[in-house]
Amino acid sequence: MISQKLFILRHLRSTKAIFISFGGYWALVPTMMGKIMGIPVYIILNGTDCASIPSLHYGNLRKPLLKAICGFCYRHASMLLPVSDSLISIKNTFYSSSDEKEYFQGYRHFFPAIQTKNKTIYNGFDTSLWHQLPEIKKEENSFIAVFSQKQYILKGGDLIIEVAKQNPNYKFYIAGCTQPSTVDKNSNVIFLDRLTSEELKQYYSKCQFVLQLSIFEGFGCSLCEAMLCECIPIGSSVNMIPEIIGDAGFVVNERNAEQVEKAILSAIAIEDKTKLGKMARQRITENYSLEKRTFSLLETINNKN
Repeated sequence: MISQKLFILRHLRSTKAIFISFGGYWALVPTMMGKIMGIPVYIILNGTDCASIPSLHYGNLRKPLLKAICGFCYRHASMLLPVSDSLISIKNTFYSSSDEKEYFQGYRHFFPAIQTKNKTIYNGFDTSLWHQLPEIKKEENSFIAVFSQKQYILKGGDLIIEVAKQNPNYKFYIAGCTQPSTVDKNSNVIFLDRLTSEELKQYYSKCQFVLQLSIFEGFGCSLCEAMLCECIPIGSSVNMIPEIIGDAGFVVNERNAEQVEKAILSAIAIEDKTKLGKMARQRITENYSLEKRTFSLLETINNKN
């Protein structure tokens, strides 16, 4: 926080705006200084900063002190820039829990009195970086999912393992995660650990399908990257995921292995998978390009609205 303060003071004269990625402890000093010095402060909301799911130990807003700091920053920012409308307010029914509050997410659910202006600016992706590698051929009946060790349940790792056991002829790759000690070794599930962007692109190019079975997902960056590499998407019916997928893939409405398997079998049955994969890429290119995000951010700074 001291470093932040000194940095802002050194660059005060040349600072036109302060941008903060994610609400959290790190947002406190820049928000306060921007408010005091009359510099516009924009907080980009990405997901966990608008959520509280205690049963999964997920969401900044489940921790009282962190929630209070987020609330303070959201109230005093010049504008909030969520990457999807679902981070403003959303009711998710994909995940069943005894705590009904977990169905409702978004910063307005937790801070209903906040009047700060907001503007949704979707994430943007470099379409020249993420693409199907021509030298790699799609592997039949292959799936990829991307999540970390801590996100194993949140992103549906348990569902993937269950479905894989029932479908030994399908291959499942999980990037970003090593095999949990609680999971039996399964020959058709390969844990890839952390990968570089180039390595990840190779696996996207290799796999026919991408799985995004999240319980909560601010946007779904790995989903978009995989779709740009012509992976057919299969995702949960939460937040922004169905909108990203559109008519280029399949949506699972309930969090259970039977429903996931049903979606997978429907995807496998598609005759022209190449065509659907290209539709998936086109959907991201047309709606979520880096150029569109750049334009919207610059427009926001220049117009201050």
